[in-house]
Amino acid sequence: MLPLRHALIALALASLPAVADSAPAAAPHLVLPIACQPGRTCEVQNYVDRDPGPGARDWRCGPRTYQAHTGVDIRLPSLAVQRAGVDVLAAAPGTVSRLRDGVADISIRAAGAPSVAGQECGNGIVISHGDGWETQYCHLAKGSLKVKAGDRVTAGRPIARVGLSGNTEYPHLHLTVRHAGQLIDPFAPDTPIACDPKAPVAGLWTPAAAAQLPYQTGAVLNAGFADRAATNDDVEGGGLATPTAASPALLAYVRAIDLLAGDLVRITLVAPDGATLVDSRGPPLDHDKAQWLVFAGKKRPAAGWPRGVYRARYEVTRAGAVVLVRAFNLTL
Repeated sequence: MLPLRHALIALALASLPAVADSAPAAAPHLVLPIACQPGRTCEVQNYVDRDPGPGARDWRCGPRTYQAHTGVDIRLPSLAVQRAGVDVLAAAPGTVSRLRDGVADISIRAAGAPSVAGQECGNGIVISHGDGWETQYCHLAKGSLKVKAGDRVTAGRPIARVGLSGNTEYPHLHLTVRHAGQLIDPFAPDTPIACDPKAPVAGLWTPAAAAQLPYQTGAVLNAGFADRAATNDDVEGGGLATPTAASPALLAYVRAIDLLAGDLVRITLVAPDGATLVDSRGPPLDHDKAQWLVFAGKKRPAAGWPRGVYRARYEVTRAGAVVLVRAFNLTL
């Protein structure tokens, strides 16, 4: 499993500001800053770290962050989706104050990846919204910036595309909000630095954006069928062939994010005639998993795969209750 750790520095700030105790007046109202559907075509991977000490806690006191993380990460399900092109959108009206382009789109874990020291944000844009407010957009695709310094933008206007530039391992948008140089958590701007497990989602988001960003611990990033054992690189790159009736094996796979220690993961695979081909149940997870890929299946029977619909079900049980389910089918 990839540790999924990356850092961010501001384009023109030398040090990490503290999280504000409360949002000043005249805060902007933020729309969803990416052209995707959370829960379907993208997921929130990390939130702002609200723990002022060496630990890490998100705004709901959960584990969906890491030490000193300064923004909200909205992740695409794969590099294949990123390469097809997903727009980054201005979160609020304003003026482009500064930007950077020209940083290569390459995972920091790729062989021969260049150093990103001093360019951890990768290709980025900062938009000023007045009264000291600004939003910053990081890890943009090289050559995709659609604005220049001084341009006026409206909320929801495409300004670039999601990339893999800077200090990152997977395609995503990192959004940071600041006021007068001080970090603001857009999900809980009026909450003291300590996290609040009962904080509402609204924050600085418009009602429409807030409705798209419910807080949850655990989400399915990818699910599908393959004809062989899958790896994270296979899933990320979109290189898995869809099984056919002649495939040597039939496997169901799921890649989930932000699972917790103790979670029980189960995959079942049911044949067209209703017979259970696989019922795979792993041991309790030994620690929190930022990313966790599992698969289960069978080799082709001598007579080949019967035609019809194969049904897979993935579920995560936490503290005795099923908290995450994904069902998906394949027709042969």
